[in-house]
Amino acid sequence: MAPSLGREWQVPGPATQDGLALGPRDGPRSDSSQQLVLDMLAGLSRYASGGVAAMQLERFWHPKMNWYGPAGIGTARGLAAFRHWHQIPFLNGMPNRRGTGGKGEFLADGDYVAVTGWPNMHATISGDGWLGIAPAGQQITMRSLDFWRCERGLIRENWVLVDLLHVYRQVGVDVLARLREFNKARAPLTLQDWA
Repeated sequence: MAPSLGREWQVPGPATQDGLALGPRDGPRSDSSQQLVLDMLAGLSRYASGGVAAMQLERFWHPKMNWYGPAGIGTARGLAAFRHWHQIPFLNGMPNRRGTGGKGEFLADGDYVAVTGWPNMHATISGDGWLGIAPAGQQITMRSLDFWRCERGLIRENWVLVDLLHVYRQVGVDVLARLREFNKARAPLTLQDWA
């Protein structure tokens, strides 16, 4: 896999340390959080007609938001880092990305929203390529899960799980087989190696 553009590190839990819902569900607050995420996702679809500015990210995301991507993409803090280290390379590499047609399953509780979709996106790797994958018109599907934490009407944190091993596999790269091959050279040294 190509090096991540964003920072790779151990992804933290929520900054508010309140990810466990121990009390009854707050329906209006949960609905408000889910609507914020749905509105943001609708804004993302405006890219095709008006570019990055048409998405109006500032309406939905906190200026000091954290976007926690998987190894291979990395983490970004703030809208500028998110745009440059994930969003723009993603859009340039797969300008025709589209949902699979299903809405996915949304769950909301308080300030937290989650969506599942397996797979939830189709795309063609073209344009600038993506994650070190050369743009050769490869058709792929993407499997991902998203979790958001909202704060005072804006999205403050987003944990994104993308099955990148599956993406690479679809373009003919078995990352785990490569790792096994590379690690053969890292076998422990024996006394015969020093003789």
